[in-house]
Amino acid sequence: MRIALGVTLGLLIAFVAQPYILAFLYSADAPRSVTARGDLSAAEKTTVDLFARASPSVVHVFAQAAAQGRALMEPDDEFGQGPGGGEQQQGSGTQTGTGFVWDAAGHVVTNNHVVEAAMKGGGTISVRLASGEVVGARVVGTAPSYDLAVLQLGRVAKMPPPLAVGTSADLKVGQSAFAIGNPFGLDHTLTTGVISALQRRLPTQEGRELSGVIQTDAAINPGNSGGPLLDSAGRLIGVNTAIFSPSGASAGIGFAVPVDVVNRVVPDLIKNGRVRNPGIGIIAGQEATAARLGIDGVVVLRVLQGSPAAQAGLRGVDPRTGDIGDIIVGANGRPVHRLSDLTAVVEEAGLDRPVTLLVERDGRVRTVRLNTADVAQTRL
Repeated sequence: MRIALGVTLGLLIAFVAQPYILAFLYSADAPRSVTARGDLSAAEKTTVDLFARASPSVVHVFAQAAAQGRALMEPDDEFGQGPGGGEQQQGSGTQTGTGFVWDAAGHVVTNNHVVEAAMKGGGTISVRLASGEVVGARVVGTAPSYDLAVLQLGRVAKMPPPLAVGTSADLKVGQSAFAIGNPFGLDHTLTTGVISALQRRLPTQEGRELSGVIQTDAAINPGNSGGPLLDSAGRLIGVNTAIFSPSGASAGIGFAVPVDVVNRVVPDLIKNGRVRNPGIGIIAGQEATAARLGIDGVVVLRVLQGSPAAQAGLRGVDPRTGDIGDIIVGANGRPVHRLSDLTAVVEEAGLDRPVTLLVERDGRVRTVRLNTADVAQTRL
């Protein structure tokens, strides 16, 4: 009995004392040796190299609409919630976003909505480079219909390199996508994802829509607006412009203006300060709604005043009764199933060029001939 009690007591003492014994014998009270990691994976090396090459070309844009002295007295809400469109508001009347260097002359591409308030309010625009240098900038040109703007940097100590430009014509859903920007004021943040969809439609200002938009699940948050969307080669494939989110933060659905549009619009902005938009002057109805109604074609929702469509007598949806007017089912001998089909024909035709439409109204198809025009000069 005594032996059994002694053994039991010894085991109990050992159980209670075990943590203290382990702490005494094995406590790491000195810096631990570093375990060799080995090489980065091929995918990691690609991403690291991509960021190292592209990030020096990405800049932080500050558009100050209010008086500068007043803004300095406001708290800097660096982590404040920005609107769902992608820009972030800081302090008093300041919008911040992202941009990137377009050429060796110091032109910077960003979103129009990032700098719009400063332009209208007679404010100032400044840009912080990857080096930390802050320089003034002026607006060279804007294209609200594409939500694009071009800035000209002031004198800089060393001009950052322009981003390499890719193409959006051969993009595939599922390929990798990389976004660099300044979400919530956090400089040069890299997020990764894939191209989730192509040929999306995105409302822009003045009641128009941009077709062919890229959708990505790479995290895009307030402050990312105007930043580059890159492919795995580090080439520009789009300009991040908006997010779809009930909360205003990333919900995995971001949108970017395709680079082929950017590469066409930006040179015109640099040369002329504006871009002429070939079009016929219609606002199209939602494709998903048209499909649910069994409609194959582009429903004319509204017609812009003074546009070629208005002069040709095209008719939109009756705002009083909701009756559908015209449905465009063909253009220049091609079938038109969706807005991107019509847009492709119009852009190929160019400005002040003839376009022949097949238009269905009340179950009958007729031919309508008109000339394209600069739709930026037309009104709703």
